[in-house]
Amino acid sequence: MSMKHPIIAVTGSSGAGTTTVKHTFAAIFHRERVNAAIVEGDSFHRYTRNEMKRLIEDAERVGQRGISHFGPEANLFEELENLFRAYGESATGRSRSYIHNEEESARLGLPIGTFTEWEDLPVGTDCLFYEGLHGGVVADKVDVARHVDLLIGVAPAINLEWIQKLHRDTRIRGYSMEAVQDTILRRMHDYVHYIVPQFSLTHINFQRIPIVDTSNPFIARDVPTLDESMVVIRFKDPRGVDFPYLLRMIHESTMSRANSIVIPGGKLDLAMQLILTPLIWKLMERRRQWV
Repeated sequence: MSMKHPIIAVTGSSGAGTTTVKHTFAAIFHRERVNAAIVEGDSFHRYTRNEMKRLIEDAERVGQRGISHFGPEANLFEELENLFRAYGESATGRSRSYIHNEEESARLGLPIGTFTEWEDLPVGTDCLFYEGLHGGVVADKVDVARHVDLLIGVAPAINLEWIQKLHRDTRIRGYSMEAVQDTILRRMHDYVHYIVPQFSLTHINFQRIPIVDTSNPFIARDVPTLDESMVVIRFKDPRGVDFPYLLRMIHESTMSRANSIVIPGGKLDLAMQLILTPLIWKLMERRRQWV
């Protein structure tokens, strides 16, 4: 852990609700006047979108399983750990951006699915904020989690994750249902070995559970909304968490275990504000004592 220069990481597969968390953190940073260096997990992919596609096609042509964005072959885990280590020690490090869509492509003048050049993080930031797939990943010779002061997991129930992926990839990206199913199966080994274990290392997990029937995710007509979900919030260390306050503030919330609170999905942003704001205060206070 980097007592001196705090690192906050939100980890979870895309479509899991990490974007909601990103917006919540942005609101907290703005309100509390915290100047965060923002790093996106996608910027630590090893290959451009076209290179990745070609590698997968080459592997499948000879009957092998193609690589996936969940695993080490397709990512720069060591560079990510180096960034976290450098930031924790001296608030420095190098990052880049991945071009997701036409808007970013037009703004940066680069094709979709490619990267900007590596550059130094801005000077004088208060903390590092990472959002992506691997904020707490542990693999051969790499332990990213040990550098993180506040590690947040965002994990939907797996059927919900599949529905979100199916809808995004078929409706927005134009893939066939069969192609998306193949991707889910191709990524499963890496999902089990590199994504899921992170949720045992997180300080807080937000797990979204649909309360409508998702038993066959491949025929779901639409993605369950937040109001059609509950969220289980699990604290690694429940000491110091004011559960009576949270139960009072979040209407219709209940405790399911001594370290877990269950809330209506529509209250997710409120719950995050209530839970995360004091934790950020604490990190900033500790940083001030060091500086």
